[in-house]
Amino acid sequence: MAKLRLSLACWDYDRTRALADGRVQPDGIELIYQSLPVEETFFRQARHREFDVAEMSLSSYCVSKFLPDDPFVAIPVFPSRAFRHSIVYVNERSGIREPKDLIGKRFGTPEYQLTANVWIRGILSDEYGVPVDSVTYVTGGEETPGRPEKLKLELPPSIRVTPIGATQTLAAMLASGEIDAFHGPRKPSTHDAPGVRRLFPDYVADEKAYYARTGIFPIMHVVVIRRDVYERDHWVAMALYKAFAEAQRRTYDDFRQTAALKAMLPWAAAEAEATRALMGEDWWPYGLAGNEKTLATFARYSHEQGLSKRVLTPRDLFAPETLEAFTI
Repeated sequence: MAKLRLSLACWDYDRTRALADGRVQPDGIELIYQSLPVEETFFRQARHREFDVAEMSLSSYCVSKFLPDDPFVAIPVFPSRAFRHSIVYVNERSGIREPKDLIGKRFGTPEYQLTANVWIRGILSDEYGVPVDSVTYVTGGEETPGRPEKLKLELPPSIRVTPIGATQTLAAMLASGEIDAFHGPRKPSTHDAPGVRRLFPDYVADEKAYYARTGIFPIMHVVVIRRDVYERDHWVAMALYKAFAEAQRRTYDDFRQTAALKAMLPWAAAEAEATRALMGEDWWPYGLAGNEKTLATFARYSHEQGLSKRVLTPRDLFAPETLEAFTI
């Protein structure tokens, strides 16, 4: 019997590589894996819904839940997670010495709704007393002019978002002082320009302290199934979830290898040991269990920042078939 052919757009991660090379195959599915940069995947899926299954920004997915057709259904697989203290840069000429100095300043960001930026704004508000409506957000291309928001946003008037000019870039504006600060998923090319520095210079210590205090390892991306595909065959949600989980399990096993290093980092094994000591054996959990606080925190941020029309619950986000399993 022929398998169901599904296209999957996802970047080349260690935790998904067994799916890309075919060592792990979802039950009943022939997966056409396209390894694409995340920005390309997000743009093509959000704008044109090109792929049956795709990695997607958690923020874009939450915003999509309020579209009339609710076009996607997610499974609780998180191909990208990251702490984000490291990608907040400031121009020292703006007089920013600590987070509260951001209040009243112009804060550049490639898109207002990017997941990394939702997390940064939420953390700055919760942890450092910088309310979301206390700065002006300046949006546009980080390195190339003309970047738009992928999704149309309807923000409350208290949140000020201003696009940059058609020929401007945020990286250049940060170096020149036309914006006071920058935050986004990627390090700007002008990060080492005179007067530009990280807001959190010792960011690893700050991120570890944040995790120790909150238990939150921020989720950046989820895996979504186009709704028409899901409605036709509900079983694909669990088949995909199991396959992603198996591919991740193999990567966990790789980190336990000490006879020969699988990654070109000499102290990778020591880093894995330190991570387990701080975050536990399953430091990158899939599924709902173990992620409720992280997801609920993000959902609150999305609503507080004017993106979600109501506070979504973690269970609102995922195919119900993936939230329970049989037992023997």
